[in-house]
Amino acid sequence: MKTKNVTFSLMAAYAVLNISAFAEEVTLDPIVVSSDFREKKLSQTSNSVTIIGEDKIYDKASQSFIETLSSTPNVNFSAGASKAKYIQIRGIGERSQFETPVNPSVGLMIDGIDFSHATLGATLFDVKQIEVLKGPQGTTFGANGLAGVVTLQSNEPTKETQGHIEATAGNYNTKAFGAAVGGTLVEDTLLGRFSLYKNDSDGFMKNSFLNRDDTNNIDELTAKAQLRWFVTDKHTVDLNFIHININNGYDAFTLDNSWTSHSDQPGSDKQKTNAVALKSTYAFDTMKLISKISYSKSDMTYSYDEDWSYVGEFDAALWPYMGFDEYKRKKKQTDIDLRLVSDKNGRIFGGNTDWTVGVYAKNFDEDLVRRHPTDYDAELNFNSSYESRNMAFYTQFDTHLNDKLTFISGLRVEKWDMEYSDSHAINIDNDEVMVGGKIGMNYLYNDAQLYYATLSRGYKPGGVNAGTTLSAEDKTFATETLWNLDLGVNSSYFDNKLTSRLNLFYGKRKDMQVKLYQENTHSFTDYLSNAAKGHYYGVESQLDYYPNDALHLFTSIGLLQSEFDDYTALLDGRAPAQSPKYQYNIGFDYSFADAWRFKTNLEGKGSYYFSNTHDQKSKSYNLLNSSLEYTNGDFSATLWVKNITDEEYAVRGFYFPNNPGNGYVSELYTQKGTPRTFGLTVSYDF
Repeated sequence: MKTKNVTFSLMAAYAVLNISAFAEEVTLDPIVVSSDFREKKLSQTSNSVTIIGEDKIYDKASQSFIETLSSTPNVNFSAGASKAKYIQIRGIGERSQFETPVNPSVGLMIDGIDFSHATLGATLFDVKQIEVLKGPQGTTFGANGLAGVVTLQSNEPTKETQGHIEATAGNYNTKAFGAAVGGTLVEDTLLGRFSLYKNDSDGFMKNSFLNRDDTNNIDELTAKAQLRWFVTDKHTVDLNFIHININNGYDAFTLDNSWTSHSDQPGSDKQKTNAVALKSTYAFDTMKLISKISYSKSDMTYSYDEDWSYVGEFDAALWPYMGFDEYKRKKKQTDIDLRLVSDKNGRIFGGNTDWTVGVYAKNFDEDLVRRHPTDYDAELNFNSSYESRNMAFYTQFDTHLNDKLTFISGLRVEKWDMEYSDSHAINIDNDEVMVGGKIGMNYLYNDAQLYYATLSRGYKPGGVNAGTTLSAEDKTFATETLWNLDLGVNSSYFDNKLTSRLNLFYGKRKDMQVKLYQENTHSFTDYLSNAAKGHYYGVESQLDYYPNDALHLFTSIGLLQSEFDDYTALLDGRAPAQSPKYQYNIGFDYSFADAWRFKTNLEGKGSYYFSNTHDQKSKSYNLLNSSLEYTNGDFSATLWVKNITDEEYAVRGFYFPNNPGNGYVSELYTQKGTPRTFGLTVSYDF
């Protein structure tokens, strides 16, 4: 009932704000969204998009990239690792990965390279902008865009020499240092930018058995290089290289849900990635030919102490067990994308229609080695190989029916080939053709108000489940499809001092993929199944108000109602996991005394189910953050505090028996979110 009241209040307030009598004939916001085929101003985009600019990320060292996304309406995350690395949008998205290969529901692109399978590698240094696209992105991104896509853009090379140096020190022995420099390498021909960032922290857990406070540590190194070559006046070539080396510890769960671990075999959460992308843009008289090729290779290790205890902690009469679980993955991916994009002189159908046509190919390989030594069974080793091949054709038309009304239509046809084999002599092939797309209308009421409606279709391919305990029926699962309707309005008022974005959405899911698990003796087999139907609906609202040059007020609100329509008796009519009914982020920035700026925000979310296999839920929570920044010319110093009230909240939850001390009764075990963190960041720009 409270959620409905908030919904009605929000819509009523927006209706008041949206009275056209208050609207001014002004130019809308200067923020540019580049995730679509054509760059557009944020206020002119016809779907639900949230932009996180560099000025909003004032705590780079102590917060993960994916946790930063949680301030976005209807975007959630889960951890179950050294830090959060699984994204959910409108309640759709993965929560973990063990033996079973995963096809992501939420795509992640970093500087044009697909990191959807390697999200741990996303860091925030030298980042210009994060774009969060909500709802299916079937035309532009295909199989990885069922729930939405997140794109991260680093600062690009400039003609002028520019640089940035930054250092951070904080509690939990947090230390970070970054440097970036760019400019002209060859006059009028070659630009470059290079950055290096190192981030270390002991983490928030203490291990009393090993007498250590760094078993859940953070150890990250990110290096980026960008080159822009002006081959001719019409031809530009961009080269991006990313090297990521992450060597984090993983020791986050305890039998009493405390900050103190008893593990005698702490795990690790590692990722080493090398990725490169080459993009060529050639301008003809009426169109551009954009050619992209990218390649990435990642070695990953994910391991943990399965029993969360040490040898001798429990009396032998209680039947304690000892176990360790380790997953080593090698992933390789190649993407090729060729597209033609018209410019204004290349419009067709009487000069009214912009068009895009392209082809896409992707090769993805994943090899897994699982090592699972226990004291109740011989060491269990498992190997698997997973390969997928994609070929897609896509096109989009933006037809300008008149100066105010634009009709948008897009289509993507994708052929998916998958092969799987493992050490248990399982061999499964799956070939299918999937179709996605969208139709929409934009109506520019005046220079300050844009109305839109978009109907889109997304898809997520079926796959195969690993695990020897599964039946033949459970070894595979089917493709999921999603129809989504977005209705929205982007507005500006009072000489652009107030900008707003309101989006209403409704989605119907068919054959929705549901993560479940089977419980065995001190072991669990996770797998994906299909629910017949599901639906969701909700609201996403963002307001920014600048009453004067010194003050900025903002609100960001997401409301979500999601349900299984046709599934098991346990889940029928229930919300899927990771689907909080509300999320919000409200705050203000205030500049004073010429050189000082104070920022504060309160973000929170409602309760949600941890899993689809039990009824345990998280608690709702609110996090208060603040910072005080001093700027003198090119130098700045920022004192920041996150989670000021030190609120305890969970970012992952499991419900099963694991404690011999209580007779192996099923209990809720949670991984805690980031406690109070504080520090000082100093930087210098030149």
